[in-house]
Amino acid sequence: MTRPIDHSQIYKSNYAARILIIDDEPNVLSVLYSLLSEQYQCKTATNALEALEYLRQEKYDLVLSDIMMPGMSGLELLEEISRSSKDTVVVLISGNLNIQSAIQAMRRGAFDYITKPFNLSEVETAVERALRHQTLLKSNRQYEQHLEELVSLRTHELNVANVNLNSTLEKLYINYRATMRALAAALEARDVETKGHSERVVAYCLRLGKEMSLGNSHLISLEHGALLHDIGKIGVPDAILLKRGTLTEEEWTYMRRHVDYGAQILRGIDFLKGATEIVAQHHERYDGSGYPNRMEGDQICLGARIFAVADAVDAITSNRPYRAGRPFEAAAEELLKCSGTHFDPDVVRAFNTVPLDAWREIRQMAIEPGAERVNPATGRKVRYSALSIAGDHLTKESNL
Repeated sequence: MTRPIDHSQIYKSNYAARILIIDDEPNVLSVLYSLLSEQYQCKTATNALEALEYLRQEKYDLVLSDIMMPGMSGLELLEEISRSSKDTVVVLISGNLNIQSAIQAMRRGAFDYITKPFNLSEVETAVERALRHQTLLKSNRQYEQHLEELVSLRTHELNVANVNLNSTLEKLYINYRATMRALAAALEARDVETKGHSERVVAYCLRLGKEMSLGNSHLISLEHGALLHDIGKIGVPDAILLKRGTLTEEEWTYMRRHVDYGAQILRGIDFLKGATEIVAQHHERYDGSGYPNRMEGDQICLGARIFAVADAVDAITSNRPYRAGRPFEAAAEELLKCSGTHFDPDVVRAFNTVPLDAWREIRQMAIEPGAERVNPATGRKVRYSALSIAGDHLTKESNL
């Protein structure tokens, strides 16, 4: 809560105000001191240099100074005071009635201008007005300082709250991902041939997503979609899913339904909305020859287009009962061959931008338990995921 200015204190503070009076004429100096010293704490100086020395030693609320003095003039003194003591108000005195002198004094920062010979009541009025102004300036400065302190305090509180929120979100994300990994692992347990497939595809997808400058939220959706892309196979009978031989056309019809099953399972889960789209479209092809909806080009979401390349790379480089896995060079060649038909040319270009040795390293990290990274901020082990590849603010891990 901000503190209002207590105007009742403004006038009370005038009684203890400190005033520095400067004039090279002893008579003028004596008259002003006698006039003001009964109500205020006054000190006198006969020149500007002496006044500056006093100002360095202690603070004054008001400086009442002659303009025309030997050595440094009152206007020069005014400039020094404006630089070094912003809370001090200056009233200048001069026997020069030239209006230009008054204007010049005000422009340089003087609050008021009194001409000689002066009426003592006019001096008292000018001093009272100047001190009221000075007290308002000081109060406003204190108020601004209080606001700055308040803003600093609230900013610190928000930063602490943000750190706590990020920590909570990180824990929540890790728990979500552990649950999804468990689901993916349970599905792969039904089909030994695809063991580790989801983790490898996740790793490839995230590297491609980074190469294509996807934001953190899209990378996380891409990770979830890649991890759960085959969740719909839970609805495919084992006799079809695990069949060693070639599937009949009727069996292929059942197998293709896993896309719809997967989308139905995830639909309605808000944080998996982006992943659901990828699951629903991960068998579409760029030229429209895929399934289930024969979507083509940009009709297919970018996540599904990225997945198609990642899935093909893993299929080509992984061992199968009927053949050994082929090198990444062969995968790159196949991607180029099918660019524009099966695959999005932009995603193929992104794949080829990354050195093949980097893809080999990513595969090793995805399949070796020892390749898990330790997040220095939390001490937790994190597999190759959106937390590690994106430099995400949740963990701030380095990029591969």
